[in-house]
This record gives sequence, C-alpha cells and structure tokens, in this order.
Amino acid sequence: MKRKTHQWMACRGRRIRDRLARRRWKDQPHPMLRAGNLRYELAQRDRAITCGGIGAVHLLAQHVGLPQAINRHVRMLKRHVPYFESDHVLSLAYNILADGSCMEDLELLRTNEAVLEALGAQRLPDPTTAGDFCRRFETDDQVLRLQETINEVRLTVWKQQDQSFFKQAILDADGTMAPTYGECKRGMDISYKGQWGYHPLLISLANTREPLYLVNRPGNRPSHEQADDYLDKAIDLCRRAGFQSIVLRGDTDFTQTWKLDPWDQAGDVIFVFGADAGKALIGRAEALPPTAWRRLERPARYEVQTQERAKPENIKEQIIQKRGYKNLILEWEDVAEFRHQPHRCKQSYRMVVLRKKIAVEQGMQRLFEEYRYLFYITNDRVGTAEEIVFQANDRCHQENLIEQLKNGVQAMRNPLDNLHSNWAYMVMCSLAWTLKAWCGLLLPVPSGRWESRHRQQKHTILTMEFKRFRNVLLRIPCQIVKTGRRIIYRILSWNPWTSCLLRLAEAMHYPIRC
Repeated sequence: MKRKTHQWMACRGRRIRDRLARRRWKDQPHPMLRAGNLRYELAQRDRAITCGGIGAVHLLAQHVGLPQAINRHVRMLKRHVPYFESDHVLSLAYNILADGSCMEDLELLRTNEAVLEALGAQRLPDPTTAGDFCRRFETDDQVLRLQETINEVRLTVWKQQDQSFFKQAILDADGTMAPTYGECKRGMDISYKGQWGYHPLLISLANTREPLYLVNRPGNRPSHEQADDYLDKAIDLCRRAGFQSIVLRGDTDFTQTWKLDPWDQAGDVIFVFGADAGKALIGRAEALPPTAWRRLERPARYEVQTQERAKPENIKEQIIQKRGYKNLILEWEDVAEFRHQPHRCKQSYRMVVLRKKIAVEQGMQRLFEEYRYLFYITNDRVGTAEEIVFQANDRCHQENLIEQLKNGVQAMRNPLDNLHSNWAYMVMCSLAWTLKAWCGLLLPVPSGRWESRHRQQKHTILTMEFKRFRNVLLRIPCQIVKTGRRIIYRILSWNPWTSCLLRLAEAMHYPIRC
C-alpha cells in the first residue's frame, strides 16, 4: 500500500482509540446520545454504498477468472439478452454478501444506483428473472457442471498457496435436513423424523472449510447415498491440486465398507469413519484384556496466558438435581484397538474403541454406572489410537460449516419449486461462502516485521463466521466515484480490518501466479 494510505489508516485508528480509551469520567449532566438538530438532504452528485467490500470480492472473482469460466462451461441461455450466465450466478452470490437473505433482496441491489455504478452494471436481474434462471437447471449433470466449473477455478486459487498447504487434504462428508413448508415442491419428501424437505449432502475441505460438492436429495434418502461417488470426485480434485495425502472423515453412516478396500489400495487415501456399536463389536471390546486399555487425556481447549479464571456456577446442573432428573456424568475415557474385517472387505483394518464410563444420577443419588462404546475404523497404520480419536472428533467443524450455510449464507431456504432448481440455488448461494474462503486464501502475507500478524489475519478470515466476515470486510461505507475509466471506492469509515481489504484489493491488480 502507499505510504499515504498507511498514514491515513493509522490516523483513523488513533482517533477511534482515543475516543474509546479508558478514562475517569465525572458524573455527566446529559446522555451520551445527544444529537438532536438533524436534517435529511438528497445528494445530487455523490453516491455511496454500505457494502464497500463487494468491490474487492468482485476484483477477486475477475482475478481468478470465475465469470469467464462460468460463461464458458455453464451454457444455460441460448441468447444473452441482456445477461450472461455469470451475471445470474454472481448476482445471487453478491446478494448474500451484500447482506441479503433471500432471492427477493435482489430487488434492493438492482434499484440502488450506487451499487450498479460500483459493479459497473447497467442493471441486475430481478428476483423473478433469477428464479427463472435457476429453473433452467433440470438435470444432475447441469448442476454438477456448475460445481465442477467453480472447482476448476478453485484449483487456480489453491495453486497460489505455499507448499505446506499441500501436505494433507482432509475431506469431511455429512448430510443435513433442509426443511420446507411448501406443498408443491417437486422432489421433496418426508424424513424419518417426520419433517418435509430435502436432504443435502455436503463434501467439504476441512483445511479451508470450503464446500467442494453440495448435492440435493429428497428428504427420505439415507445420509450416505451418493457419498462414495462424490468423495471420489473430491479425491480426484485434491490429487489434481497436488495434495500429498487425503484423509476421509465421516460418521457411522459414511463407513461404506464396499469402498474401503479401493480407498486403501490407492495408497494416498486415509479414512477415519465411525462404526455402528453393534453387539458383536461391543462383545469384542469387552473381551479385551485390561492391559489393552489406556486412559485418554484430552488436551486443554486453550492455553491460560495469565491465571485461570473462576468458573461460574452451573445453573443447569442445579436445576437437574433440584427437580430429580436423570443426569449422565462422564467419569473417564479409555482407548484400545483391535483388528476387524467388515463383511464387504477382503482385508482387516484397525478398529479403535473409545470406552466412556458414565455415572447415572438422579437428584443427589447415584443410581448406577455403565460403559458406553464408540468405534472408529481406519487404515491409518502410523497414528496412535488417541490421535485417531482426536482426528474423528475434529469432524465437528463440519457441523459448524453446515450451520453457516444454513443460517449465515441462507443457502438452504428452498425458495423454488423443484429439487434441481433449489439445488442450483444452494450452489450459487454457497459461492458466497467460497468467495469468503478465497479472500482468506489470496490475502497477501508479505514477509517482514508484520508477517506473523498478516498470517494470523489470513487464518482468521478462513475460520470466522459469515456474519462477522460481512460486518468487518464487506459492510464498509464507500463513496463511489467514476473518473475516466476507473471506478473508485472512497472509504468513508475505518475498522481494524480495513488494511486487509486494501491489501487484498491491491493484490488483485497483479497477474495471477501460474
């Protein structure tokens, strides 16, 4: 960045820190919010937007060639009058990034002249036109082509990363219910919980929390259906990117014993799946000698920098004891392992057992104690049993990603009338989350005095929730100035992440590294 820009940001930062600095206040005669003589005027020439970060995201999309790739491979329109395929896809993604929550919010963007000027657009699709475009997706292959196109661009983004990035890819698979309250949506069905809707399957890269494949299915389909095919597609994608090894993770529904042998024979694939705690496996675990079990010590959630804080009272525990509810208390955990050959496999694999001792109490009285078992099947021949358990437990981040796609990005609202159009809408909205991840991956980390801070900012963007990303990097008020052949975003406010936005936007003006 220019030296003048650094000085401007430092000045803005000092001013806000001075305002918020601790001081010994005297008793104030008036409330803090004291503005009263306010007037509204309509600007004649100046135009501004509240989502100034959208310009950097659009630069990023142009930088990696996303619009060109969509127009080249996703041919859904016979004539471009006036929109291209990329206009529809990016409009829905930008709608989510610009604080929209549904397809109808597109109307707010297309009627905002400043937004149109900021994106260099004559007009944007209205909600009905966007819905018509989504309904053009009528087959699995058409939606898959859109996802494969995004993944081809994803490879370009991954190529910009350091060599350490390609040491290991961790792929998570899980399903979730996307309920709908409509009665005429084709392809929906009722789940085993009695809930109407769809049952999307998500395959994601845990390293960056990017959704690689999002598959829409009727609500009555099992979680693991089609998971093996899409895991194979994700494995192929990671191999093309240059990852040295690939880890597959999933719960008991994703064990898919018919695929374990081919994955193991591939040589670069390690799987860690949950296994059903059936009577046969529990019997084998109980038959293990006492010397086979080791106490599991879980690491602390965080490192105490100064001194440990006092824990607050557990209100739930008090209510449970007072009302005489049954309470399950974890006493300790043990791990062991044995060899196990599933009936569809030609060879045996490690079966890691986690044994939990549970005390059952009611009121202030202990009723009894019991053991509960969790099983994990893996072809990891190097890691310890404890490491396998921790690896499997880390899959919980997939639940956080699903929650963000549901409630942060609002990708699973199912606003359309059939399975494939809602599937296409899911993919286009989830592109907003993907663009967030790419902002983190492509944020430059210059070497020097502040390298560690810049690297931490890069990691924080990858892991932050969508709402926070939108607040700190997108909801930045900017004045839009058109001069010559340039569109200038003149930043009108400051926050600690403004420097990241400026570094990202500046980096997008340089050619991409092959």
